[in-house]
Amino acid sequence: MKFKQLVLISATLALAMPLAAQMFGPKAPSLSGIWHPVVGTGAAYEMNKDGKKTEMEITVVGKEDVDGKAAFWQEMAMTDQRTSQPIFVKNLMSVNDTGVTSMRMVMQMPGQDPMEMDMSMNPAGRGMKQSTPANIADKAEVVGTESITVPAGTFSCTHYRMKDGSGDTWVSDKVAPWGLVKSQDKDSSIVLTKVITDAKDHITGTPKKFDPMQMMRGMGQGPKGQ
Repeated sequence: MKFKQLVLISATLALAMPLAAQMFGPKAPSLSGIWHPVVGTGAAYEMNKDGKKTEMEITVVGKEDVDGKAAFWQEMAMTDQRTSQPIFVKNLMSVNDTGVTSMRMVMQMPGQDPMEMDMSMNPAGRGMKQSTPANIADKAEVVGTESITVPAGTFSCTHYRMKDGSGDTWVSDKVAPWGLVKSQDKDSSIVLTKVITDAKDHITGTPKKFDPMQMMRGMGQGPKGQ
């Protein structure tokens, strides 16, 4: 397999990870906050890393039981820079002892059928199930209560500072599913641009098993006829 194809597969898998921080690398601010999902709600964000801006929506579009506990379908939408069309990634999120974990993952690229990811698959062979704390207080300290103005409006927020000094996060219970209003570290930021109250599932069709070669062909990168 060519190096370029390996890079594309790795990038695709990184895109499908449960947290948007995976899309920006380990130093990106986390989308975590305080998990309180409500079906039909969500938020839109502008993320800025090293001067590069990316827009993203994160919404809650469904609910089902997993081992007798409620789990929620969290959908993320980002724009494919090649086509200016949205890419959708949907994760079934369940709370356990380690935090909020993605149990299932479905993604849909522009013009392609949805594909369900194998949660044991990862370019490094480590598996794709990852957890993030359900409450940012597990890894941060409260600075105080502050009024924060962002493009979505003005919110009364709890200001958290990461215990390792890596950054600050402002959280409001008026924003679902993570409460995130603003996050800032030395070279990246996330700000809330819109509160969503009418979220719907954008992934259509019956998901097929994830096939990276099929995805690359759809992106115009793979050999034709294979």
